[in-house]
Amino acid sequence: MAFIRFAPDLTDAAFAAEFHRVGAAATRADGYAPFNEQSLFDVAAGHRTPFLVMDSEDAGEDAVVGAGILGAGELDLVVEPSRRRLGHGAAALAALLADATGDLQIWSHGDHPAARVLADRFGFTAERTLLQLRMDLSTAAPAGAAAEPGDPARAGIRADLRIDAFRPGQDDGEWVALNALVFAAHPEQGALTVSDLAARQAEPWFSAVDFLVAREAGIERMIGYNWVKIEPDSPVGEIYVVGVHPDAAGRGVGRRLMLAGLDRLRERGCRTADLYVEADSAAAVALYRSIGFTERTVDVQYRRRPR
Repeated sequence: MAFIRFAPDLTDAAFAAEFHRVGAAATRADGYAPFNEQSLFDVAAGHRTPFLVMDSEDAGEDAVVGAGILGAGELDLVVEPSRRRLGHGAAALAALLADATGDLQIWSHGDHPAARVLADRFGFTAERTLLQLRMDLSTAAPAGAAAEPGDPARAGIRADLRIDAFRPGQDDGEWVALNALVFAAHPEQGALTVSDLAARQAEPWFSAVDFLVAREAGIERMIGYNWVKIEPDSPVGEIYVVGVHPDAAGRGVGRRLMLAGLDRLRERGCRTADLYVEADSAAAVALYRSIGFTERTVDVQYRRRPR
């Protein structure tokens, strides 16, 4: 019923148009994107391969019924909403798994019920749960959030801590090292390199003033950061990644960075803040909920191990 058409990248205009059409249709129908940012960065860097799912019984304009990304032990797969419940997802997954060896991970964005059924059918087990949390910025600001980012008057915050903007070309190496330490157990975030950082700095949404860095006054050591991301003309801002050096834990650095980031989003005119966090990161989830974030969606990662 289905066959897979691979392409080395998205430089073929016709292929890319169909790939993005399916992704956009799924986003409209589901309320969340079927491919996360890291997957698309991997395609752009040549680490993973995009594909289209074709209906072998349809040679017309509607032959494309799905899209996905494969490589580096990971699979993303989405079926165009109007072509769902016809067996295309199962057929595509069967075709892909026929040639896949070793560990394979697949995300179910939004914890889609159909994905749970397919995961069970093809021997995948749930391994990670990622929460998307959201906060309405138009409501009253959290206590202390209106203070200046460098104001030590926030309750429980050390006065020898300064928050200022990231300095491209100067802070790159130190940030990559700190990020790797903070996310040592995280399979994607902790693996970012200086080249990965440069790729993100080249994105149209990047602004150094939205990349907040906490430094210890005097010695200027970087001990934390809150990188906020605001797509052009979007009312939604994202707490892109926030981290604190392990030896600074318990000093209120994370809370202060979060409040400074929310202040920054308000200054930029954002009405809503989003963030993603591992469900089992109890301390981080508790902090975000205490500030005012609530659950929006749940993403589940499934894994199939070699037999």
